[in-house]
Amino acid sequence: MAVVDLPLDARPGFIASRRSLRVLEHDLLVFRRGWTSYFLGGLTQPFLYLVAMGIGLGLYVNRNGSLPGGVPYLDYIAPALLVTQAMMAAAFESAWPIMGKIAWDKTYQAALNTPVGALDLLAGDLMWIAFQTTLLSVLFLVVILALGAAASPMVVFAVPVAVLTAIAFAAPIMAFTATQTGDQAFNALFRFGITPLFLFSGTFFPIEKLPVFMQPLAWITPLYHGVAAARSLALGQVEPVGLTIHLGALVGVAVLGFAAGRATFRRRLVV
Repeated sequence: MAVVDLPLDARPGFIASRRSLRVLEHDLLVFRRGWTSYFLGGLTQPFLYLVAMGIGLGLYVNRNGSLPGGVPYLDYIAPALLVTQAMMAAAFESAWPIMGKIAWDKTYQAALNTPVGALDLLAGDLMWIAFQTTLLSVLFLVVILALGAAASPMVVFAVPVAVLTAIAFAAPIMAFTATQTGDQAFNALFRFGITPLFLFSGTFFPIEKLPVFMQPLAWITPLYHGVAAARSLALGQVEPVGLTIHLGALVGVAVLGFAAGRATFRRRLVV
């Protein structure tokens, strides 16, 4: 029996259709079962990261005064870790859980027997990831403020930057997931993609410290732009042109990822 997919095509550029909101509602109902552990993990992990790296390692970094402008190391890495944690959460949620819905649990196939279409599933789960990373980023911000690791009130705007960074990763990874028949490629994605980005996109040290040939590679990664934008806001060192470039790069990657997802979801799910 053919499945007719009409969710977003009739409304070019419109993402949040009524049916995609139903997909989001489903994800929220599932989330309701385990929200307590999510809150606990969302507070514990950033606290340990910030204490171990920002305060522990920061003692040695601050003693040498090696950061630009003499910025305390805790203040330097706090907004970067906020963004990288959102990236990690979005990347994971876009890989194994989406593969499960496509191939293992057949959740998407069940949804396609309702008025929900393939593009509604893509948009709805992207909204779910946006909600999830917003919640995680707000929890992380609470820890940052509790540790006094924010130099500017504009640190609150690092939360939407983190969410935008998360979507810039989630959209293309979801598009990629829809092309896979198993999860073997995800280990390589995280080992050779996500983890190196976490280490070498300016999270723990300025990318100017990288070898010259590696610096352009860092500049073209979404995480670098997210980290740079969030850090400038948290430190109160915003350059309007630079911030616009960083946000524009993130929006561009997210839009391209969504466009790729439209194609791969339809190809995989529409009969």
